[in-house]
Amino acid sequence: MMVYLTRRYRFSAAHRLHNDSLSPAENARIYGKCNNPFGHGHNYVLDVTVAGEVDAATGMVCDLGVLDGAVQREVLDRFDETHLNLDGESFRTRVPTAENICFEIFDLLRAPLAGAGPGGNTRLERVRLEETNSNFFEYYGGGGPRSAASQVR
Repeated sequence: MMVYLTRRYRFSAAHRLHNDSLSPAENARIYGKCNNPFGHGHNYVLDVTVAGEVDAATGMVCDLGVLDGAVQREVLDRFDETHLNLDGESFRTRVPTAENICFEIFDLLRAPLAGAGPGGNTRLERVRLEETNSNFFEYYGGGGPRSAASQVR
């Protein structure tokens, strides 16, 4: 029987929505106030969903310690209290839209969560990122890692 487990995390980060290949006027038109040269911040809410069969011995689909550890190492330690454009490599050449942040988080967690359940059959199912009270984004993986070429630059 397939069960889905969703765990919620929080992190704060700043970013600037800006594409160097566009003119200043185009960036201002497309990104509006989010193109502020100094950036702006969000208190993100991240939901990570894993799926798998319930292990007969433990009654669990995933060890929460394994899930929490993977999210801490791969996402929170990397993005919390940072400026996404400046403080890491993930968004130096890619616009840090919430859509692209979802793709990146999914790719970062895919391998560490593969087989993370007691029965070894757990997989990452979904990443949901809430940027504001009005905006949230979900990514289900699309069957394979996203190539950098297919993402907004």
